[in-house]
Amino acid sequence: MTSQTTISATGPGDKAPAAPSDPTPSTGLRGHPWFTLITVAVGVMMVALDGTIVAIANPAIQKDLGASFADVQWITNGYFLALAVSLITAGKLGDRFGHRQTFLIGVSGFALASGAIGLSHSIAFVVTFRVLQGLFGALLMPAALGLLRATFPAEKLNMAIGLWGMVIGASTAGGPILGGVLVEHVNWQSVFFINVPVGAIALVLGLLILRDHRAENAPRSFDILGIALLSGAMFCLVWALIKAPTWGWGSGTTWTFLAVSVLGFALFAFWEQRVKEPLIPLGLFRSVPLSAGVVLMVLMAIAFMGGLFFVTFYLQNVHGMSPIDAGLHLLPLTGMMIVGSPLAGAAITKLGPRIPLAGGMAATAIAMYGMSTLESDTSSAVMSIWFALLGLGLAPVMVGATEVIVGNAPMELSGVAGGLQQAAMQIGGSLGTAVLGAVMASRVDSDLPGNWTDAGLPKLTQPQLDATAEAVQVGVAPVAKGTPEAIAAKITQVAHDTFISGMSLACLVAAGVAVVAVFVALLTKRGENAEAGAAHI
Repeated sequence: MTSQTTISATGPGDKAPAAPSDPTPSTGLRGHPWFTLITVAVGVMMVALDGTIVAIANPAIQKDLGASFADVQWITNGYFLALAVSLITAGKLGDRFGHRQTFLIGVSGFALASGAIGLSHSIAFVVTFRVLQGLFGALLMPAALGLLRATFPAEKLNMAIGLWGMVIGASTAGGPILGGVLVEHVNWQSVFFINVPVGAIALVLGLLILRDHRAENAPRSFDILGIALLSGAMFCLVWALIKAPTWGWGSGTTWTFLAVSVLGFALFAFWEQRVKEPLIPLGLFRSVPLSAGVVLMVLMAIAFMGGLFFVTFYLQNVHGMSPIDAGLHLLPLTGMMIVGSPLAGAAITKLGPRIPLAGGMAATAIAMYGMSTLESDTSSAVMSIWFALLGLGLAPVMVGATEVIVGNAPMELSGVAGGLQQAAMQIGGSLGTAVLGAVMASRVDSDLPGNWTDAGLPKLTQPQLDATAEAVQVGVAPVAKGTPEAIAAKITQVAHDTFISGMSLACLVAAGVAVVAVFVALLTKRGENAEAGAAHI
């Protein structure tokens, strides 16, 4: 196989790419494809793990530092906001300076920021360093994909991305389990300190193994205005989605941020057509498969992240499980993603992405429909069936959509493509949580008054009803201390029934989104530029 895009490789001490030449197989440690995969997997594991592990530590952080609920929300929101806003720009930095360098900076910065959080004694420092975590994580994630794209040949790229996706899926789903163990048996600081040795390992491996592959026609300048416009538009969009549940979807503030976001994206598109070296060449989106891959990643994240958001409340607040037990009940999902990702990579290599992607989203739709049938007394065995099917459906989508986006982009834009892939997932996750949260709130507001009255419970004032609805939206039964046992049982029954009604509707909406994604998946095809990486292994 020959390379379609010329790549040069530099060692760590070289200041500029070597003269263009066809890539040659690596026979030593440096640049070895499978060792490269292990190295980037260790790095991305930290970022994926931090997306969910911190949620378990939030109550302990709030108590220890005397933080308000809004402060604790910023621990998560600051991280995801910085990550989502910076991903595409970070990918461009990798295309310009080399993905090896940006990966190493990202790993080092992420580990140092994690250690700084563990040493913090105020909530302001925790939030500040969480934002820095997000920025360094944004450097790391697209660089990892760029390194895989440049190192693996086309016939093995899907398998490599499958294993990469397996690590992300396992880390994301395993975060609550590990977080619960650390918080329960050590302290909340250990949730962050654990990243320091992991980051050190990734840094040492990166220095020894990673090889800097650069496309001959890699960008040589920066689109500063484009970066500002895109970052501003992304910030307004993600911020509106984060705050919409608090402000309300009908709020003028929410719609102002959304309108500014749309204007920012429009100005960005206008500018990108006129600048010499744009941040994102809009010609990328002339590729129908690449555009379909981006849309598919958004739809998948809406269905997955949005639906799973309520399942964690269902397990802990309706079934009364501890965070560790809830995490263990999600092991079928994690396990099927671990098993399914490399298998999906092999299937996509053999069949192309279209059939596995469409089949994966169909399985996701069925799983979300199944989850809409869960009741307060549903057995663990039945839950496990739907969780396992969801993991099996997500695996080919995580792998295939990533390959479609990155493989259909020119080699010199592999970092930008990786940033697009990750940004699409972050935006989809925010959309899923916000939109399905609005669905849940609407159903609870509609059903709660009638359910409360039908149970023969004392009438509530409007402020009491609002406070009760807020608790019910996360599956909590608002039983005050000293409430008679019979009354407490009725309140709990009403709260759980109302919550399950809302979760059922949210899961049905997620299933509908997954069905739409099936048809989007039919527009995908194997990456036209996938062979621009390494010649062979």
